[in-house]
Amino acid sequence: MREGNKQKFDGYAAKYDEWFMKNEHLFTSELRLFRKALGDITDKKILSVGCGSGLFESYIDCSNVEGIEPSEDMGKVAEKRGVNVIKYGLIEEVDLPENNYDIIYFNGSSSYIEELAPVYVKCLKALKEGGKLILLDVPKESAFGFMYLLGKSLNTYDHEYLRDAMPELPYPLALAASGIWHTTEEKIHVLKDLGIEKFTFCQTLLKNPIYTNEEPEEVVEGYKSGGYVAIIAEK
Repeated sequence: MREGNKQKFDGYAAKYDEWFMKNEHLFTSELRLFRKALGDITDKKILSVGCGSGLFESYIDCSNVEGIEPSEDMGKVAEKRGVNVIKYGLIEEVDLPENNYDIIYFNGSSSYIEELAPVYVKCLKALKEGGKLILLDVPKESAFGFMYLLGKSLNTYDHEYLRDAMPELPYPLALAASGIWHTTEEKIHVLKDLGIEKFTFCQTLLKNPIYTNEEPEEVVEGYKSGGYVAIIAEK
């Protein structure tokens, strides 16, 4: 994760939460995917890499959730919501104890990391045998990914190319533009190269972005159609 992304997220904690609260049906869809991917977390030791404001964690029992967060603004809010933020900084700079966690997850935070392999290696070492590395992301190849990349390229959402195709309240451009968007296949290949063989996939936000806040969507298996996708890799 680039140092500049830490600065990007500083000052955006309120806007980040506000966007999800105003897009409440979209948030419900993503929360369903988050809960489905984590599964039963009873008595599990969990690490959230890039825990943000802890918004998603505030809807689960986060008493056993530790967090790493580059943005102090975001992390302070997460702490108030019950996440034990163990480090303010970049995952690349953190030493994790080996064989320590049952679940390590990245809820959108892989999209702000340039070199995935070294970070995933570190996390896999920190997982117990049989533990799960969970990657939840907007895929680069999805409609949302294309929308964010076009907005980033144009430096605005207010452009004729996006007219009548944008959600009423799009994700803040400053945050979308600072992303380093990866495809789902790219992350799968990285994990396979690291020796992972057991995968499960689930997805949501199958509608085009302009319609995703009309009503909550269900979680379905697979990864080739969703605007938000979970890769569940077992060590």
